Amino acid sequence: MYLSNLQQDQIFVPSEMKSLRSLTQMESRRGLENAVISNGKIVNVVSNSYGHVPNELFFKKAEEMLTGAGLNYQKRTINRNDRSFITDFIIDDNSQFSVKNEKDLILPMLRFKNSYDGSEKTSGHFGFYREVCSNGLHVSQSEIEFAIKHSKNNTDLIMPRLNNLFDKFLDNEFYTITRKFDRMKEFKIIDTKEFVKAILDRSKLFRFECSDKNNDPSKKSREVLEILDNEALLLNEAPNLWIGYNAFNQMLHNTLKKSFSQQERLDKKLFNAVYEMA
Repeated sequence: MYLSNLQQDQIFVPSEMKSLRSLTQMESRRGLENAVISNGKIVNVVSNSYGHVPNELFFKKAEEMLTGAGLNYQKRTINRNDRSFITDFIIDDNSQFSVKNEKDLILPMLRFKNSYDGSEKTSGHFGFYREVCSNGLHVSQSEIEFAIKHSKNNTDLIMPRLNNLFDKFLDNEFYTITRKFDRMKEFKIIDTKEFVKAILDRSKLFRFECSDKNNDPSKKSREVLEILDNEALLLNEAPNLWIGYNAFNQMLHNTLKKSFSQQERLDKKLFNAVYEMA
């Protein structure tokens, strides 16, 4: 089962906040009094008002939301250099959806992010998980709101009840967006090179050509084209806008060096650029 092979990084690495004075025996300027230490490395310098949110608190609280709602799920965890972290909870129940092909399964997903270096906001949002490419699709607009209470020696995290949030997501977005997935699948791509070039012209994700003097597809463009062709063969169907969007999505997650937030923002931009062609 594909969900049994999900990435499982160690995200509960040792972390703490210490005063710079205790570490260096030197005074520090106002606003930079403390160091955030993750797995033995200083990854951030913060003020006295900063409330450190350890992964053990945040991600375990998030998981309690799912168990409290009685949802069946599989978990994927990603650790980037002990600095930024995500946990994807992939809902493995009757809410699954196939995009006009039994091999092309879509599941609801909840993503929670945290970082120790300040690169990611402690946050959560709904999205989708696709079996074929094993990537998240972040085209949903539904954010998960929660409150973080800071005190000098403690950080309290207040999470919402998930039951109503998940039901609302299914009613308002899950099936609405998956209908867009179906519509994209109806539009065949006649010339895959022209398709890739057109999306890159709109999204400015990277350059299609090798250089000003060489109009051949660049290495990244060739990678997208290869993914597009291979997925069409895997699903035994002609290239279409849905497969084209996912070829870009797969490269965005696996090749381009982007933060989690950048990936999510660019994913939405790519989806809109492709859907406008439908």
